[in-house]
Amino acid sequence: MSLFSEKKSFFGRLSEKISDVVMLRSAVDEDLMDELEEVLITSDIGMDTTMHIMEELRSHIKNQNITSPEGVTDALKDIMIKIVDKGDRQKLSEESPLIILVIGINGGGKTTTIGKLAHKCKKQGKTVMLAAADTFRAAAAEQLVIWGQRNNVNVIKHQEGADPSAVIYDAVQSAKAKDIDILICDTAGRLQNKKNLMTELEKMNRIIDREFPEAARETLLILDATTGKNAVSQAKEFGQVADLTGIVLTKLDGTAKGGIAITIADEFDMPIKYIGVGEGIEDLKDFVPEEFIGGIFNE
Repeated sequence: MSLFSEKKSFFGRLSEKISDVVMLRSAVDEDLMDELEEVLITSDIGMDTTMHIMEELRSHIKNQNITSPEGVTDALKDIMIKIVDKGDRQKLSEESPLIILVIGINGGGKTTTIGKLAHKCKKQGKTVMLAAADTFRAAAAEQLVIWGQRNNVNVIKHQEGADPSAVIYDAVQSAKAKDIDILICDTAGRLQNKKNLMTELEKMNRIIDREFPEAARETLLILDATTGKNAVSQAKEFGQVADLTGIVLTKLDGTAKGGIAITIADEFDMPIKYIGVGEGIEDLKDFVPEEFIGGIFNE
């Protein structure tokens, strides 16, 4: 059974709506198109992405001479898969050493995701170290230390309020000395002050470039799927201050507004690398386009 087939979830609701529209129509006409368009817009997919999907759908119907509503459903599924599938960019870099900067607003699941990602990397046989460079949020380092203990990995931290880049510097030196495969760095999520955040991230990146130029790099943005359109706004804002390589969608269970995955992949051409589907340490899953979209169509 798909991870996303719960009837109360975004996937279940959207699946039911699409099925209702298709089953009530005996012909492929503009009425069917209008109803499908309305379903997508009201499912938190967003106007621009919906227009893109509908344009592609009309083209498919014309070029493939689709005459049955069931054929429309198949075409719609294929279009959505194509939008969210970013190929090789979907995967985390397999190069070693690898430094991962993790950014996102406080409360979005950033620290928890780092803990789960550390677990996932260790299961793959990698050595992992964590850097607590979110020094402005009370208890952020302590939370990361707890995850470090759960995963049996070292955490580099300074006192609260310390210079985040100093933490990164020390973490890089330690990772080099210990020949660590993956260094995962927590960073501050103060999006309300973009200039400070940009300056902070630039300084971190300069230190990594100078001290560890041979390391591969990833910058992952953590987005809370339950916030819907607000998460899309965050993707835009953070994309202006950081060179993002991928998205992690958290809290994608229950009634999460999963349509943002389609919108973000479309509007920003951004790969979604992982999805968080629960609270457990194993609940960070690789993003698989066919499985994700299949969940919408009850597959």
